[in-house]
Amino acid sequence: MSSGTLTVDTTQTPPGDWDAYVMGHSDASAWQLAAAVGIGTASFGLRSFFLGARDADGRLCGVLPVVEQRIVPWTRCLGSLPFCTYGGVLADDDAVVGALLQGVERLAAERRATRILLRHARHMPAISWAQSLDKVSMVLQLPDTIAELQKSLGSKLRSQIRRAERENPQVRIGGAELLADFYPVFCSVMRDLGTPVYPLRFFAAVCAALQSRVSVVVIYLGGKPVAGAILVQWRDGMEVPWAATLGRVKGMAINMRLYWELLQLALSRGCTSFDFGRSSVDAGTYRFKSQWGAKPEQLHWHCWSPAGADAVADQQGGRSRLELAVRLWSRMPLPIANWLGPLISPNLPW
Repeated sequence: MSSGTLTVDTTQTPPGDWDAYVMGHSDASAWQLAAAVGIGTASFGLRSFFLGARDADGRLCGVLPVVEQRIVPWTRCLGSLPFCTYGGVLADDDAVVGALLQGVERLAAERRATRILLRHARHMPAISWAQSLDKVSMVLQLPDTIAELQKSLGSKLRSQIRRAERENPQVRIGGAELLADFYPVFCSVMRDLGTPVYPLRFFAAVCAALQSRVSVVVIYLGGKPVAGAILVQWRDGMEVPWAATLGRVKGMAINMRLYWELLQLALSRGCTSFDFGRSSVDAGTYRFKSQWGAKPEQLHWHCWSPAGADAVADQQGGRSRLELAVRLWSRMPLPIANWLGPLISPNLPW
């Protein structure tokens, strides 16, 4: 497709200069690297598309990765990007943004998709689609030293971290080799939250795609895993997309010890910020992250549908149905939830 002097190509394999463009763009995330875009393909067999805009000289001047899903309870969706908080358009200027939007709308028509969802971490004035502002990222700007970090937490939080020491927790930090210990904890917590769990192969695909950028942290009591997290480092920032602590050990402040370990690890890796992940404002997770000093950063998620404004209303109706499903799922026996979850999760819009 051409737009003036711009040409937009859509392929299912990334062009050779894709990663160089992503790594050189100030707004990029690790999830927009070619291998990370393919996580849905590697773990679920989903189609991944790479839209690249080129100028008259053939220079790559914008990219848009999208993954195709059959969304429950909706229909076919093109998302940039599912399974994570960040994605969307990376471009040199607004003209390139416009060309990429035309390209993805054309792809939606070809694929008979009824929704496009783009997840941006900043305001995108060149995008006129319906916008959702109900999510924020909770980000802590890190001090220079662990002593400064500890002092900034306040006496109540410090005492909770010390409370966990009575249980003699063991902490392991590694990579994919710890997934087998992290996963049962994650499964149990996701069931309690009413969320179908991703299969273990999904997290293995994340580790394979992002390699040294991924760390897995697991906390054990009596040799058994009770808490864990998966971390992704990008430039001088650390993000925790997935974390879980068994409910029975939260009274021992193991969840506080987990996050203290994550923050210390981020500092030791030279990070200047720690991203606790996305939340709805004033939700329980929002308040939990706020107590660590994290501040909200607005997320800008853009949605397109042939139905135009009706798409937002349809999405709200879908959310209502999902809320009912969440309540029912949280009451399901854990073995059944762990069996059904990996069959359903590839089609969820989280």
